[in-house]
Amino acid sequence: MARLSRFVFSRPWVGYAAALALTALITGLIALVREAIDVANISMLYLVAVLASAVAFGTGPAIVASVAAFFAFDLFFVEPTYTLTVSNAEEWLDLGLLLMTGTITGYLAAALRGRARTAQRREREAAVLYDVVRLMNDPDVNSALAVVAERLRRELKLAAVLIHFEEGAPVAATAAAGEAEALHLARRFSSTPSLILGPGAAPTADQRAAPGRWIRVVSPQVRSLRYLPGQERLRKVAVNLQGWQIGSIFLVQRPGFPPLGDSDDRLLSAVANQLGLTIERLRLRAEAMEAEILRRTDELKTALLNAVSHDLRTPLSSIIASAGSLLQEDVDWTGEERRDFAHAIEDEAQRLNRLVGNLLNLSRIEAGSLRPDKGWYDFGALVDDVLGRLRPLTANHSLVVDVPDDLPPVLLDYVEIDEVLSNLIENVAKYTPAGTEIRVAARQVNGELEAEVADRGPGIPPDALPHLFEPFYRISKAGQPKGTGLGLAVAKGIVEAHGGRIWAENRAEGGARFAFTLPLNPPYGAGASDGEHRP
Repeated sequence: MARLSRFVFSRPWVGYAAALALTALITGLIALVREAIDVANISMLYLVAVLASAVAFGTGPAIVASVAAFFAFDLFFVEPTYTLTVSNAEEWLDLGLLLMTGTITGYLAAALRGRARTAQRREREAAVLYDVVRLMNDPDVNSALAVVAERLRRELKLAAVLIHFEEGAPVAATAAAGEAEALHLARRFSSTPSLILGPGAAPTADQRAAPGRWIRVVSPQVRSLRYLPGQERLRKVAVNLQGWQIGSIFLVQRPGFPPLGDSDDRLLSAVANQLGLTIERLRLRAEAMEAEILRRTDELKTALLNAVSHDLRTPLSSIIASAGSLLQEDVDWTGEERRDFAHAIEDEAQRLNRLVGNLLNLSRIEAGSLRPDKGWYDFGALVDDVLGRLRPLTANHSLVVDVPDDLPPVLLDYVEIDEVLSNLIENVAKYTPAGTEIRVAARQVNGELEAEVADRGPGIPPDALPHLFEPFYRISKAGQPKGTGLGLAVAKGIVEAHGGRIWAENRAEGGARFAFTLPLNPPYGAGASDGEHRP
């Protein structure tokens, strides 16, 4: 039915034939009515044929229907009948009014029909363009293009639609919708662009020897529209970006269907233009993202230099001063003083080593290259090792350890989790007054190991809690020591690389609590990877 409708309304002569047929039908109806009853002004029935022709086919068929009605009424119903002469002068007035009324009525009806169809076309174009814009906002460009291709195929009743962007385009993508045979035809021509000839161009000998069929340009005015010779089934619409062609829309019509009209050409041009704008928007978005990455990288580099320049110089200055003092031969240092200098050098070297280690770990975390070397370990033994190494730092605090002996082995990277615990304990010891309690605990909760380091210090400002684990973030508070702001950020990256989570909170009874979780997988099971081992 749709195919028949497109055929009927795409052939101009059909409208004129229909106008004459409707006039003949009304003539027969008037003849039947006059046989039964004499009705004045019965010629006005011809306006039905005029209006029907105008609404269905436009101005031309309506005027033809009006003229045909004039001659038919004169020929069959005005005395003398079957001649074009008129015996009564008043009949000329009636015939003139019939012709004038029919012509004006047909013209007005056709004009209204034209406006209605123009409104329908604009509504259709707006709906399709709205759908294209809405669909192309999808982050997945390939799936969005596939839906756009299907939308065009259904709207224009095509056999297939292929949207293809070249490799040099900001987005290299291809989407297709339609019948397999038609898609094969579209892909064949999309892969052989050299076979497309300009208006009146003749193929060279080398081109004739190339595979495929030739496409000739039918409309020189619209250079992006090209057809297959003979069948005229294939149409190509160029997608341009800043004057350069970056892709094409290949349309394959169904066999026997009439060519697409001017309104379809406008719709396709608008869709191609919208696709070009979308690709331009994606390109600008990619450039903006790249610029933002570069900006943040520059900010990170600047923050890194600002944060670590002082912290690197401080231990180096102490090491240089202590080593220089030991090398002074004109000073008779006592053995205890020499030991103090040696301890200062060792402490500052350890501090410098931790700082450099945190920087290296942070760079690995930012690059996504942190890969824990996991093995099955006793978490209680790990806590004992960390506390033993940090005993000089926690000597002025009351240390409470609560780690059950029945904790199952934990799959972890011993060195990295050692660093997490060390950073948390050092952070707590640094920011809490001497003599206060530091609690280190661990327990099994919902199939996870939950470890915590808590204190009885002043707590964490509420506005600092959301930013506490960000790189180089430091709490600016009078009387508190300054740090690099790397320890907690490194701890967060290591814990998340183990599949856990880390957080900080203030305790209701005063102080702060830092906690993190690690997954508890069954030892010696399928959860252990090839690189996992037991201590």
